[in-house]
Amino acid sequence: MSVQERKERERAGRERLILATARELAEQQGWDAVTTRRLAERIEYSQPVLYSHFRGKREIIGAVALEGAAEMAAELRAAASAADGSRARVAALARVYLDFAERNPAVYEAMFQLDGGLAFAKEETPEPLKDAFAALLESLGEVAGDGVHPALFTEVFWAALHGVATLTRAGRLPPGDAERRVELLVDRLAMV
Repeated sequence: MSVQERKERERAGRERLILATARELAEQQGWDAVTTRRLAERIEYSQPVLYSHFRGKREIIGAVALEGAAEMAAELRAAASAADGSRARVAALARVYLDFAERNPAVYEAMFQLDGGLAFAKEETPEPLKDAFAALLESLGEVAGDGVHPALFTEVFWAALHGVATLTRAGRLPPGDAERRVELLVDRLAMV
């Protein structure tokens, strides 16, 4: 292994450590607790080392959002491929999406609520975000209905899921009705 390859591997390792530490801190204490000073202390590197990877908290949030999008896409695809039939696939997508949001509240917040400097619904949208949307579209497109553009239907279904996830996290929806909400989304919105 060349010196350059070793340095690149070490740099990638530091970047993974920074992001893992940011995620851990955000999940434990919220994103307000994630500062470059606290991250530098936790990973035992100087702040200039942190800044050599990310220009600041906004870029860290963006990088966490991209990781989260890739993880969510993989989970959505796995759930869809394990389900038998359109209705089961759509229900599985909804459950996995809502479970992901519940299990990873800080990552979900980075993905969809905080400013991570990422473009959505544009040409320059990063691939992991496009891929997470595509993971929904692959199954939802087949149930969009006659005359309904599959991407538009997927956007509306995603918006409904996001609303349920956000309101659930905020304690605005009664607990215990999660499965009934999924069933309503599948039966009424997807009509499968």
